[in-house]
Amino acid sequence: MKEIQQAAKDNNIWVSVGMHEQQATGLPYNTNAVVSDEGMVVAAYRKLHLFDVNVKDGPRLLESTSSSRGDRVADVVDTPVGRLGLAVCYDMRFPELAQSLRARGAQLLSYPSAFTEPTGAAHWEVLLRARAVETQTYVFAAAQIGRHSAKRSSYGDAMIVDPWGVVVARCSRTTSEPLLALAEINIDYLEKVRREMPVFSHKRPDIFSDYSS
Repeated sequence: MKEIQQAAKDNNIWVSVGMHEQQATGLPYNTNAVVSDEGMVVAAYRKLHLFDVNVKDGPRLLESTSSSRGDRVADVVDTPVGRLGLAVCYDMRFPELAQSLRARGAQLLSYPSAFTEPTGAAHWEVLLRARAVETQTYVFAAAQIGRHSAKRSSYGDAMIVDPWGVVVARCSRTTSEPLLALAEINIDYLEKVRREMPVFSHKRPDIFSDYSS
């Protein structure tokens, strides 16, 4: 982590990075940490939803055997390009987290990920675009790619999605070399989308109280 902090400082950039956060006792957390351009860790979110699945002819993974589960939604982080909400990978299947972050003021969502090949091919892009559309936020999804072991490989396809659900940048899936996806973040456009389609003012907490943020 110290190397990432130094790189952020040296290059004058902010970084949202997935990592395993060790505890004094117990299993580590799967954490999304935010590092400022001064090299300081300014926020950390511990993954709430652990990937325990057994898909026929697909992945069988039990993340709970190697990671601890987080217990709270992290505060939204003020960054130079907007207010950032934090999540991790499998969290994108749970719209209530994204909705909660939007209700807390998020303009951006970050999902550092390592999707499996089968689930990535079927669900990766549609989930990210859905989270962007329903929350009217920019979604950043860094993604590991390539083979980790004889039994595990990751799908890749890192991308940035705008508040209208358009993929505005993505990394190639034809190489496992490190790549960057770059896009302009236009908060004026985000506010225009929210103003013209004010879905959050149309919510019905009187009917759907269990699902209202």
